[in-house]
Amino acid sequence: MNVYTKGVRLVKEVFDAAKAANPDAVLLINDFNLSESYRILIDGCLNAGVPISAIGIQTHQHQGYRGREWLEDVLERFSFFGLPLHFTENTLLSGEIMPPDIVDLNDYQVDEWPSTPEGEERQKKEWAEMYQILFEHPLVEAVTGWDFADGAWLGAPSGIIRKDNSTKPVYNELYRLIHEEWHTEGELKTDENGIFKIDGFKGEYEITVDGKTVTYNIDKSEDGIVRLSL
Repeated sequence: MNVYTKGVRLVKEVFDAAKAANPDAVLLINDFNLSESYRILIDGCLNAGVPISAIGIQTHQHQGYRGREWLEDVLERFSFFGLPLHFTENTLLSGEIMPPDIVDLNDYQVDEWPSTPEGEERQKKEWAEMYQILFEHPLVEAVTGWDFADGAWLGAPSGIIRKDNSTKPVYNELYRLIHEEWHTEGELKTDENGIFKIDGFKGEYEITVDGKTVTYNIDKSEDGIVRLSL
């Protein structure tokens, strides 16, 4: 039995046990190694019947933002399986970039790793581009920044807030994108048949009529028509 076969067998045993414990659990396979080896492992697991719910992708970019082309390549390669993609751990720095010769990120040890004004502007632009690319992709379901505040893992200035809890430019930019640019709201009137039309982003909506509120998830609409009983 080769290493590849052992790997698939091990993953299957773990996933089968997790599924048996909770049949409704969302189970991710998750790795920072985004090479072809990871894709081959996922393919082998699926062929072996491993109940993978989503593919986890980690992009700890302590050594510099890898850019649009790299990110789009990752999306193309792992979209092959048609499973939801969860970007589970993602790091972009607002301070000095880690040297490229570091192999294990944990080996980089410094006394201080401060956030800088120039780095914060860079981080804002990089996160905004990355979020926009991921937001537009139909299979991306989740994106998690690593970390929320500076100085957590490796002491890096990787948060969207500083150590003193003040917000960085990236915080304000992501808030603007999520709560303003990618947000749909408004007041509408129905026609004589009680119908109104709206163009909006997919997601959960609250609809209020005559003081009564219902929620509806547009993702679950098969024909684009929402039927409400109030």
